[in-house]
Amino acid sequence: MNYPFWDTQLPYGPLMGLIAVVHVFVSHFAIGGGLYLVIAETAARRAEDQARLAFLRTLSKFFLLTTVVFGALTGVAIWFIIGLLNPTATEALIHNFVWGWAIEWTFFLVEIAAAIVYFYGWERLSARDHLRIGWIYFAAAWLSLAVINGILTFMLTPGNWLASGDFWDGFLNPTYWASLVLRTGVCVLLAGTYALLVASRLPADRFKTSVVRYNALWALGGLLVTLPSFFWYFRIIPAANLQAATFMVYPLWSVHGSLLFAAALAFLVLVFGCLLPRRMHLSVALLIMLSALGWFASFEWFRESVRKPFAITGYLYANGLEVSRMDAYRKDGLLAHTTFRTGDDGADLFRHTCRSCHTLRGYRPLLAALDGTDPAFIAGTIRGIHKLKGNMPPFPGTAAEAGALADFLHRRTDRRPLAEIYRLEGTALGRKVYEVRCGRCHEFGGFNDKAESILGLTEKDYDDLLKNSGEIAEEMPAFSGSPAEKEALIQYLLSQKPGGAK
Repeated sequence: MNYPFWDTQLPYGPLMGLIAVVHVFVSHFAIGGGLYLVIAETAARRAEDQARLAFLRTLSKFFLLTTVVFGALTGVAIWFIIGLLNPTATEALIHNFVWGWAIEWTFFLVEIAAAIVYFYGWERLSARDHLRIGWIYFAAAWLSLAVINGILTFMLTPGNWLASGDFWDGFLNPTYWASLVLRTGVCVLLAGTYALLVASRLPADRFKTSVVRYNALWALGGLLVTLPSFFWYFRIIPAANLQAATFMVYPLWSVHGSLLFAAALAFLVLVFGCLLPRRMHLSVALLIMLSALGWFASFEWFRESVRKPFAITGYLYANGLEVSRMDAYRKDGLLAHTTFRTGDDGADLFRHTCRSCHTLRGYRPLLAALDGTDPAFIAGTIRGIHKLKGNMPPFPGTAAEAGALADFLHRRTDRRPLAEIYRLEGTALGRKVYEVRCGRCHEFGGFNDKAESILGLTEKDYDDLLKNSGEIAEEMPAFSGSPAEKEALIQYLLSQKPGGAK
């Protein structure tokens, strides 16, 4: 809580995701492309294939501009944006892996220098020295990945580090090796897809046929490594993370999306890379690139979302609050530990507890879920926020701070009755009342389903249940809707049959 808050209307998740995905999509090509260049150059020199060497020289120019210029700029952008969005997590990663970062940056400097020498050495270096520089480039690039992989996987599975604080326990964590194999496969895959993009502009002749098929084999080989290693990685993720993710939209969409994009990628590469190589036009190559980007973006989105509600599992929540200090926050109040305050306590509480994942009316909006409710209900929901569907951190403040945050949110909601907002009546209104006041904790047929215990009761049973709802559990707010909403809710529950609720 020692950092000022970057207050902007931009959605944090998509902003971070866009920059990070674009960077890793280029940086993995920077590794696989280096391997592709030296292996292809070695084969071309042995065969004295001048046409293939000319193609590789063209590819190396594209490679240098893409990886060294664009890749380096997006890498700086990642450091810039994570420092703004979650400075506490950034601080933790730097402090715990300071020597890892130093080693990675050393490899990166060697990688950049070797890439420049490799490109400008086609005419200036002997064939043997040119290939040596290429191998130095690839070794430095892959070792850079090996270091970064340890830090990235640590955020999801810190393993024994939580107890020991030891560098190696955090670095060689449970998902390290599966992720390293997966990302190495991605590097090979992207080497082939990027090379197909460059080859797509060649004249449709026998040489293009040979080059395209060669590049397609790289793409398919990388895909064959990537897919089984993804399932290996998936199986090592802690069961608690996967169980929580089954009730969240984004991880499921990401997994399904990754499989669809992988299928599209394999189909396009097989048809236009292996069977119809002369028809590998620029448009087809771009579709292949987009499929590869879609697959990799889906994986990265899954990796990020499956560790929620944490930024570093078991150590730091996504909103930048340390797990070990939650008791102190609840005892003293979160604001007492907040260095930078604006004078508007409700707004400050929103920024430091909710804003990392939610906006008021834009991305993942909060107010839409609270329209038509009241401060007492909102405050009760805040106190039990960790029980709601969505896998959120517990509220770290006092009851008074929950009330201040509730007032801040309520002043910005639509305060008309639900019947007026949604133009509903009868059981339709009751269903909406259930969705707003009950369904975010107890979803019929889904998350924390209570259908067996609450359906099939009498009208008086429901009336008593709603009167005493605030006493059932500490995290459960009392029913504070209007008499009309209460009656509609009861009629809705009476209309539902056990086993058939919807």
